[in-house]
Amino acid sequence: MGATINYAIFCVLVLLFPALFSCIEDPIFQSKATYFHAPEGLGTPRGGCGYGEYGRTVNEGDVAVVTSSKLYKSGASCDYGVSDGETDFILSTHAYNKLAMPGLEKELKDYGRVHIEYQRVGCKYPGKTLTLKVMEHSHYHSYLALQFLYKAGDADITAVELFQEDTLEWKTCRRAYGAVWDMGNPPKGPLTVRFFLDRSANVRAQWVLVPKVIPLYWHPGLAYDTSIQLH
Repeated sequence: MGATINYAIFCVLVLLFPALFSCIEDPIFQSKATYFHAPEGLGTPRGGCGYGEYGRTVNEGDVAVVTSSKLYKSGASCDYGVSDGETDFILSTHAYNKLAMPGLEKELKDYGRVHIEYQRVGCKYPGKTLTLKVMEHSHYHSYLALQFLYKAGDADITAVELFQEDTLEWKTCRRAYGAVWDMGNPPKGPLTVRFFLDRSANVRAQWVLVPKVIPLYWHPGLAYDTSIQLH
């Protein structure tokens, strides 16, 4: 997602993890931010979202550890880390440097922790459509774990269900952790999935249907395109 962050003479639009913030009409909040060291100054593949390498490189590495439970929202929004009670954002070095005016990156980093202002905005992924990834720890076909990638817009996914053809009923997935949804003994494919988009300033609360998006013989680690572009 995105955040407009101001510190003294430093002002820049920093884009964070998907689903972190909601809408551009939201008020401006105050907090603190710092940065973490990581290879190449990018994000970390570890954390509560379960994004892995995608979380490390998304948005060209301009990402953040979000430590606040009020932003994490039990996984509806995603975070990496735990709160120290004072700092809501721990930015990648790559993102933190963008807070500074050109040539003053070192001076800003010397502060260590800075006061910021941020505003919730929606994600944009030009040229990308919503994708469903079958997590690597899934087991065909006794256990299925799913994760949504490239979820644009400002609404949170708060429920996921799979359709069972033989009984003509919807089976509810469990939010396993972060952005990962799972189910033991899932229905046989091809799988029709529907997910619930929570209400936001730009989207009314609604179920979104994705017919037969996961094939009969799905494979752990593969991602399947939904052909849906959220706004």
